[in-house]
Formats: sequence, C-alpha cells, structure tokens
Amino acid sequence: MKQIILVSFLLAHSVYLLAANASDTVLVMEIRDVVDPRMNRFVELALDEATRVNARLVIIDMDTPGGALNDADDISTAILEFPVPIYVFINKDAASAGALISIACDSIYMTSGARIGAATVVTADGTAAPDKYQSYMRSIMRSTAEANGRDPRIAEAMVDEDLEIPGITEEGKVITFSTREAIDHGYCEAEVDSIEEILQRQNFSGYTIYRYQKDNVEKVIAFFLNPFISGILILIIIGGIYFELQTPGVGFPILASIVAAILYLVPYYLNGLAENWEIVLFLAGLVLIALEVFVIPGFGLAGISGLLLTIGGLSLIMINNDVFDFSFVPAGEIMTAVLTTLVGLLGAVMLMFFGGVGFTESKFFRRVALVDVQDSKQGYTSKFQSRSYLGETGTAFTVLRPSGKVLIGDEVLDAYTRGEFIPEGTQIQVIAEEGTSLKVKKVE
Repeated sequence: MKQIILVSFLLAHSVYLLAANASDTVLVMEIRDVVDPRMNRFVELALDEATRVNARLVIIDMDTPGGALNDADDISTAILEFPVPIYVFINKDAASAGALISIACDSIYMTSGARIGAATVVTADGTAAPDKYQSYMRSIMRSTAEANGRDPRIAEAMVDEDLEIPGITEEGKVITFSTREAIDHGYCEAEVDSIEEILQRQNFSGYTIYRYQKDNVEKVIAFFLNPFISGILILIIIGGIYFELQTPGVGFPILASIVAAILYLVPYYLNGLAENWEIVLFLAGLVLIALEVFVIPGFGLAGISGLLLTIGGLSLIMINNDVFDFSFVPAGEIMTAVLTTLVGLLGAVMLMFFGGVGFTESKFFRRVALVDVQDSKQGYTSKFQSRSYLGETGTAFTVLRPSGKVLIGDEVLDAYTRGEFIPEGTQIQVIAEEGTSLKVKKVE
C-alpha cells in the first residue's frame, strides 16, 4: 500500500513539474510589417502555438504603420478572446490598425520615442475613407478600450478628428500619443527598453522566451506568394491545358497544370487573399474556354468571356479586395497582380507558338507519350477479313438496328447499315468494308 502511495505521489509530482516548466514559457511574436491577411494568419498560427506550448504569457513586439481594417479587427478579437494574458511592446510605431491591436492587449509597454494612435481609416491614396468606415472603426476602438478598462473617448479620438477632449486633444486633430502621453492617460503601463524589462517588472523568474517564427511550411507558402513565382505557375497552368488539348490522353501536361493550380491557389487561400467567389470566377473562365474549344465552333462570346474571367480571377486572387471594393488596395498591388497575370499568359502563348513543336518532338515527350504510328505503308491494317466481300449479296442473319450479323455464303459476319432498320432474313448487299465490319444496304 505504501509503495502504491509513493508511486502515485511521484507521478503527481512529475506532472506538476512538467506543468510548471511549461507555464514558464513566454511566447514572443513580431508584428513588424503592414497588417494584412498574411499578418492575420501569422498571428493566428502564433496564438495556436502559444496554446500548444502552454505559454504563461504572450508578448507582441510591434512596429507597424497600420494596415487593413478587417484584418486588424480579426486580430484584436482573437487577442481579446485568448485565455492567456497578452502584452504588447511598442517598439516605435503602433499606428492605425496597430493602435487597435495594442488596445486589445492586456498591457501596453512602449519604448522611448514610440507612438500610438492616428487610427483614421484611409483609402489606398491616403485620403480619409467615407464616414461609414470611420464610424465602424470608432465603434471597434471604443468597445475594445472599454473591454480593457481604458478611456473609450481617447480611443475614439484616435479615429475622429472632430472629437474634442479638454486637456487631451482639440478639434481638427486625431490623437497620437508619445510614450509619456500614453502613460499619463492610461494607454501605457511603463516605458521600457526590452521585453526582458517587461518580464522583470512583472516579477517573472525562471522563464523561457520562445520567439515564434514561421515554420518551413509557412516559408514555402510565402515563397509561392512571390509575384514572379505566381507568374510562372500561371504559365504552367495555361500551357499545360493547351498541350493536353493538343495531345489528349498523354496525362503529363494536364497533371502539371493541376499541380501548378494547386500551388497557385492554396497559398493565397490560406493567407485569406483568395476568396471562394474568386476561385469560382477563375474556374468558370476555364469552363467557358473549354466550351468554346470543344462545343461552340469559332471564337466568340464564350471564349472572350472565359478569357476575361480567367485573367480577372487570377488577378483578384492576389488582391485583398472586398468583393470588387478596391478602396483600401494600393494601386501598386493592383498593377502588380494584373501584370503578373498578363505576363504569365503571354509566356504561355509564347510557349504554345514557339515551344509546341519542339516539346512534342523532344526526348522527354517521347518517353511519356505514345508517338509511334501504325502506318499502312508498313503493313499495318485494321481489316480482318480474309478476302473482299465488296458488292456481294447475302441475307440478314440477325436484325440489323443498325448493327448485327449477316450471312454471305456459309459465313456469318459482323455488319452494320447506314442507319436504317433491316429485319432478319432480308436480302442485303455489301457496299463498303471498314475495319472489322461490313457496311451493307437492303436490296430492293
């Protein structure tokens, strides 16, 4: 009995030590770029990792000029709902979207010379967005500040230049706090020089700092988000489809096209750029092009529409738009997406015209495709009769509707008509010999 109690105690103590060691982990993530779908996904993965390692505290190392409102809203909501305390260390700038994310954190620390505020929503050209966006941002800032016990009027005044707070801000200016001003008005706990200083102030000891970085899978995804790589993938998608249409049944070109499409779509989808409707747009374009090639003769409305939908879908997948609302998308990003798509398509066209013949005659193509021809000059034939029956007559051995069997002399042979129905026993005449069957007609 004593041994059982001792073993139970040791097991419980081991579990306690493991839990204690796990709880000493402090996960640090960096927000040191524009807040966009990529950053949104990065924060989501970092918080998942914090849960996995049972982190005791999460610290955001921030220096950002801001970014997309919807992504900032997603990040701030995730921070508010996270069960473990999250602190932010503003290492220079927390502007616009960065201010919202900072206010969502449990504690705010700032380095000397840092700034927080200026959360007015602006469009891609830097001008103030319509009031509906400003109103939405004001409400988010106010509710987020209230959730963490901070003055909601100050949070609103970081967005609304018309809001005046006596002794803090005057009408016509949005709030941007320096480190000292943020401390004086409850938007910063203290001025610090490092994350280690934050932990010392919180009396943390024996902790392990875990700086979260993208894993290899995320690095591969980021690699395929490069516009140059996207252009190459578009070239392979279109080129693969073309070569498969030229040499149906080979399999390799269409396989390359499918793999390229997956490598193109999945990274953008995981990062929140590719929406479902954009992917449907791209697929609809391919379907229309296929209809133009296989069903509808010539090159008309279906082909042109398919081409436009394909180019549009591939371009929109790369752009963080809100269902054709490009108010917050920089013009440079739109231009990059369109040019990447057009260059990929142009490369595919050049490959079709200049590389098509060379590819089908290459050693590689001959290894993956059956290119031998059974020429009649070499003795190959699809005729299986031992002699010619052309012009001979006989009777329908079975009903021909339109195919069946005929009796010529004492031989029963496969036959078919020109489409008419011939009853059994009817007299017939052979009018052609094609392949393994005889073409016959009814003798009037």
